[in-house]
Amino acid sequence: ARQPTGRGAPRLVRPAVVHVASGREWRGGQRQVWLLARELQRVGLPNQVVVTGAGTELAFRLRHEGVRVHEARWDAGLDPRVLLPILREARAGAALLHAHDAHAVTLAGLCGMASRIPLVATRRVDFHLRHPGFWRRASRVIAISAAVADILVDDGIDPARVQVVHSGIDLQAAREAEPLGLRDRLGLAPETTLACTVGALVPHKDHVTLLHAARHLAPRFPALHWVIAGDGELRRTLEWLAAELGLAGRVHFLGHVTHALRVIADADVYVMSSREEGLGTSVLDAMARGIPVASTSAGGLPEMLHEG
Repeated sequence: ARQPTGRGAPRLVRPAVVHVASGREWRGGQRQVWLLARELQRVGLPNQVVVTGAGTELAFRLRHEGVRVHEARWDAGLDPRVLLPILREARAGAALLHAHDAHAVTLAGLCGMASRIPLVATRRVDFHLRHPGFWRRASRVIAISAAVADILVDDGIDPARVQVVHSGIDLQAAREAEPLGLRDRLGLAPETTLACTVGALVPHKDHVTLLHAARHLAPRFPALHWVIAGDGELRRTLEWLAAELGLAGRVHFLGHVTHALRVIADADVYVMSSREEGLGTSVLDAMARGIPVASTSAGGLPEMLHEG
């Protein structure tokens, strides 16, 4: 990228920060990378670049915000083809590598060793580290909650190098999001009460417990319907379980949604059934709108929800 000088001649803008993020999906982690890079851009750090997967939602959103993106062929988690783009950006004058997920930590860690550029790694999940090597080498490890920080220390990361930085949201976007109109779309009565959740349909989100809760509440609250937005490996299993529990007409699976805020905006109550959760920014989105939250106490969730 080139930026004009006062005399009109272009000069090279060197990447002070090289973000590395696996963007093959659009989930909470990718949203945080987008928000971070966007806000750094807005407060005056234009010399950053994000190395991520080509043609992804993350790459599209970053470009829309004017953030420079180096789109790489990134088909597998530890795709070796990503190493060259990271090294090219690092050697263009970077002061810092910032890895935003486990695969990125390994790839950026290798490039950091080769280029002798400091590595910062962000940990967004409250799972134990399978391969702590490059996490231990990082100059700093950012934990998105105190719960995540505790697990990092348990896994052998020097507590002096662990820094808690809670994930953030766009408050204005959360408050101004236009409801999706789920009652009309699903053919439900206007007085229907909607309990909504947004997240990947994966084991640690524990939608099984959510469905059993729905079964227990069904006789007491005949106007209560449940909306589950998101996709994942357990979708067919969860649809089968909903039918087995007699909830086929009461639980609605939306699949992947691009604008999760519009789903949350329709909720009368937001539910979070996770048994593991780094923080859970969809809860913050609901809180920003004044929507009551019913949640487990997994991971970082109690750091947002406390005193009832």
